[in-house]
Amino acid sequence: MADIKGFIKHKRQLPEEEAPKDRLQHFKEFQLASNPDEIKMQAARCMDCGVPFCHNGCPLGNLIPDFNDAVYQDEWEQAYRILKSTNNFPEFTGRICPAPCEASCVLSINSEAVTIEYIEKSIIEKAFENAWISNEVPERNGKKVAIVGSGPAGMACADELNTLGYEVTVYEKNDRIGGLLRYGIPDFKLEKNVLDRRVNLMKEQGVTFKTNVCVGLDQSAKDLIDANEALIICGGSEQPRDLPISGRDLKGIHFAMDFLSQCNKTVAGDQTRSNKDFIEVENKNVIVIGGGDTGSDCIGNSNRFGAKSILQIELLAKPSNVRGAENPWPLWPMVLRTSSSHKEGCEREWALLTKRFLSEDGIHISGIETVNVVWDKNEKGIFSFKEIEGSTVVHPCDHVFLAMGFTNPIKEGLLESLNVELDERANVKTSDFKTSIVKVFCAGDMRRGQSLVVWAIAEGRDCARRVDAFLNEW
Repeated sequence: MADIKGFIKHKRQLPEEEAPKDRLQHFKEFQLASNPDEIKMQAARCMDCGVPFCHNGCPLGNLIPDFNDAVYQDEWEQAYRILKSTNNFPEFTGRICPAPCEASCVLSINSEAVTIEYIEKSIIEKAFENAWISNEVPERNGKKVAIVGSGPAGMACADELNTLGYEVTVYEKNDRIGGLLRYGIPDFKLEKNVLDRRVNLMKEQGVTFKTNVCVGLDQSAKDLIDANEALIICGGSEQPRDLPISGRDLKGIHFAMDFLSQCNKTVAGDQTRSNKDFIEVENKNVIVIGGGDTGSDCIGNSNRFGAKSILQIELLAKPSNVRGAENPWPLWPMVLRTSSSHKEGCEREWALLTKRFLSEDGIHISGIETVNVVWDKNEKGIFSFKEIEGSTVVHPCDHVFLAMGFTNPIKEGLLESLNVELDERANVKTSDFKTSIVKVFCAGDMRRGQSLVVWAIAEGRDCARRVDAFLNEW
């Protein structure tokens, strides 16, 4: 397996990045390229560990030791063949995945994990560079499938079914393809030419994309069911979690996704800062409520658009820098994470409860009132918090971004028109990806709830297999 002593001889090393002061001047990716020898050296760190827990950590089941070994042996095309057998879009996961595979890498028990994510990105970029990816249209089997939603789940499902010979049409309500990849992930994490490259390849391979079509409103879902052998809904979990406290109706309080979508559209040239609804953060004080990746993305964009100050607050207590005894390997490590956006400049505070939004003129937000909390766990393992008396503070601000996650799919339109059964969490209820409506399947966050891009790709792949099996039995 690669270099059997590689993990002893070589330390984990990721590519260098542009300095924060430089990368804040643009919206492009800022990770600098490595040469192939450096990547091979990192692949050599993959251990002959017997049981590769990275397989279990990866939702896609990527054959990680196998492609690492191929890279080390300088067999890059073979590495690509191995990678593409389990992952439709390594160029996405190689950039924006939190890498649960690395968290479960055996080497990470007492050292630093193999740089699996970067190796994956390097493999797929070399495949595009050397034209190893076929653009041939597969032989058709005479069956049609419609997919609603062009996010990672919908795209993966379309890619799989197209490969199997189905005539696939993907419907997207927005004016560009990509869903969360297009409108949620900032360009400095995923440049949209990378997404366009894959979409154009899928078009060449025979997938049809239709934009500006909101199924359930512009297009009848029933008509799609009648015109196709199957309908697959992959609309995502788009209902943001709100914060219904005093002052919520003040101007300047926004859901994070509204801001992120605006930023991406502006970078793409699809809108300008002169738009009357533009959320202008230049020289403004910004507060981000929510300590996850979405909040971090708001920070990165706010810095690039010239915010005066940025404060990110989180209700939960500050995580430890190391794993606790209750969080052993190979579980996902619940530790403090500092993103590239945090390094670009912001303040962070934990264990803060937002009590109310404040205004000086009764129209626009001017600050938030918070109180510190302390968390405790009872004998049943249930956590709760108590406010700390006398810890109330007012934080001045001009804009607040609510980045507290998503609760469920939006019901208006598609789900209402289908009258599909929902589960107790208001997600689409399925059995083996089948919904309560005959011929209608569901995959991705719309089915499983808010999750990772890598999980959405895995969902799309699995759903495609179920649809294929269903149509060959039907």
